[in-house]
Amino acid sequence: MSGSPSSTIEVRSGHAAALRQKMALVRGPAGERFWTRPDLKQVFPEFLFLSHCIIRASVPLMRTVVEIANSCAKDAVSRAVGEYFSHHVTEEADHDKWLLDDMGSLGLRCDDVLQRIPPAEVAELVGAQYYWMHHADPVALLGYVAVLEGDPPLEDELEAAAKRTGLPPDAFRTFISHAKLDPHHKQELDDFIDSLPLTRSQESLISVSAINTIAGLRRVFATLTP
Repeated sequence: MSGSPSSTIEVRSGHAAALRQKMALVRGPAGERFWTRPDLKQVFPEFLFLSHCIIRASVPLMRTVVEIANSCAKDAVSRAVGEYFSHHVTEEADHDKWLLDDMGSLGLRCDDVLQRIPPAEVAELVGAQYYWMHHADPVALLGYVAVLEGDPPLEDELEAAAKRTGLPPDAFRTFISHAKLDPHHKQELDDFIDSLPLTRSQESLISVSAINTIAGLRRVFATLTP
């Protein structure tokens, strides 16, 4: 594959732990959780829209990485990445539709949501992954997914948020599902990353992708205003 690392493969342990440490440093000290912010009721509809803009890209991203990885079938890492996301894509199917249903409980029409132009911040966030997959290495998507599934909300804080805001519980269904599923997905991903015979270049790319994703998500949700 053009642009893929050419250095000798080195089997080293602790890839996932090192990645999580870097992510923690970039995120910094834990601050106020989104779900406890005082203006949650006002910003929540727009938060669901932005989340939908991101999540609707997940399955297409995974399908693309599978195609690219399969074209590098002689590369053991790429082949493993393709197999991993071939399985994971089925787990992420229709999550964008779940969010549309959640927004429907707030009175938002599906057609209106889909006709809105996704903000440039989302295009930049997702577009970086396409660039790295095509022009560097498909392992980049592992860093992206590590961030998106790495800090799921807690069920009790979601339930408390629904009660505090008075918003319909159905508006929180997708995030409650992720609160249940993502901890398992996170461990599964960490185990998979640790199983890969990554080159130093590949390990660095995964980290760069994760760090860029954290920064990109901040830019996306910084647009939220009451």
